[in-house]
Amino acid sequence: MTTLRLVQGDITRESADAIVNAANSSLLGGGGVDGAIHRRGGPAILADCRRLRAGHYGKGLPTGRAVATTAGDLDARWVIHTVGPRYSHEEDRSALLASCYRESLRVADELGARTVAFPAVSAGIYGWPMDDAARIAVETVRESGTAVEEVRFVLFDEKAYDAFARQLD
Repeated sequence: MTTLRLVQGDITRESADAIVNAANSSLLGGGGVDGAIHRRGGPAILADCRRLRAGHYGKGLPTGRAVATTAGDLDARWVIHTVGPRYSHEEDRSALLASCYRESLRVADELGARTVAFPAVSAGIYGWPMDDAARIAVETVRESGTAVEEVRFVLFDEKAYDAFARQLD
């Protein structure tokens, strides 16, 4: 049984087997969580991402998929990059958001990770409403059947923390 925990703080300061990056499809860094992970993790993460882009992910990582790299200078073994969907009022993209969590846990299982730290994927600059993002994240992780022992949702602010706390109750 996977334990779900909440932490309010900076995901780049977490100690875990794997830290999930809310990446953009280029895998080459960006803003928000993605930029912070690349900055704190150092050049080794970007070097791994460039190797992925030179190989199987030449056109970038598709939305809803996940792939792992080294964690560089982070207190983790791996960074699992996943590309969340942008929120849309016209189209239900919740299956793609759920896929980010499922695919990240699948990669974590393949790596043998026992602890995984997730941000609130798509709930930042991609505009997903926090309450719905929290619902999808918690439901998907609970239903995943992963071998990961602890999933930690690392939320940057009190609003995000509270939204996830409501889902865990």
